[in-house]
Amino acid sequence: MEYRVRIAHTGTPDVMGYEAFEPVDPGPGEALVRHRAIGVNMIDTYHRTGLYPVPLPATLGVEAAGVIERLGPQTSGLGLHEGQRVAYAAQSAGSYATVRLMPADRLVPLPDSVPDEVAAATFLKGLTVEVLVRRVHPVRFAEPVLLHAAAGGVGSLALQWLADLGAKVIATVGSDEKAAIAKEQGAEHVIVYTREDFRARVRELYPEGVPVVYDSVGQATFEASLDCLAVRGLMVSYGNASGKPAPLEVGTLATKGSLFLTRPTLHSYVRTRAELLASAQALFEMLAKGALEPRISARFPLERAAEAHRALESRRTTGQLLLLP
Repeated sequence: MEYRVRIAHTGTPDVMGYEAFEPVDPGPGEALVRHRAIGVNMIDTYHRTGLYPVPLPATLGVEAAGVIERLGPQTSGLGLHEGQRVAYAAQSAGSYATVRLMPADRLVPLPDSVPDEVAAATFLKGLTVEVLVRRVHPVRFAEPVLLHAAAGGVGSLALQWLADLGAKVIATVGSDEKAAIAKEQGAEHVIVYTREDFRARVRELYPEGVPVVYDSVGQATFEASLDCLAVRGLMVSYGNASGKPAPLEVGTLATKGSLFLTRPTLHSYVRTRAELLASAQALFEMLAKGALEPRISARFPLERAAEAHRALESRRTTGQLLLLP
């Protein structure tokens, strides 16, 4: 018997149920993956609350690492085989389970140098960071960058990647403990936004503003983040940890300096298997050379997924959370 964490309706973590199920055999182009470690991400909480609607009932989770248990027909030519270690960052929910059917072409083979837990802790977040700092805005050496939530799951990896690129990162965090982590991981300046006006501090450091802001916080930081940008600067809004930003009057972008705004999603940048494998290879190279050192702050048994959600939504966590089947 296999097990999964499922919701019948949206709401608090209490709506998450742990249930047994019988998996079906993989069909054409599919693979059955047995999970060894499952990543917990903010998007999982958005699915649970209904902020990002999913068809119900739904098994939560979009990221995991494991082993291919069975391959369906029409999967040759992908470089995959049964017994192979793989990771994935899925476009649809379903990873909070002991096993999962996946489109085989979305599975990425794991090198021996990347353990299962590291893969589950970094795959979705690491691909996201690769997209943000290399393709959404190719960050240059010594370029000033404002990075919000720099000690969180994506934020800590983004900070390390930006530091490796030689960027001058202004990191915002919510506590002194997180400030120490951000400084250790390469931030040039750290702002504890709970007691300091980050907009004023950024303008003090860079009177002309910064060329790019990476904002995963959303509602609480969005408007002030726009005021941190230089003329023709780019606002990268990629998360809603504090809620959705208020609707933006497009003319505001003009009055604040002909600004650019983008709301990227990972899957728009890894639409083809070639794009997916290239992004993953860049991530694996960063892990191999030690430029990225994921912080796994907590591990929870799969049946305690609701507890993991409470920890994540408290915004007191640092690094990555895992579920272990």
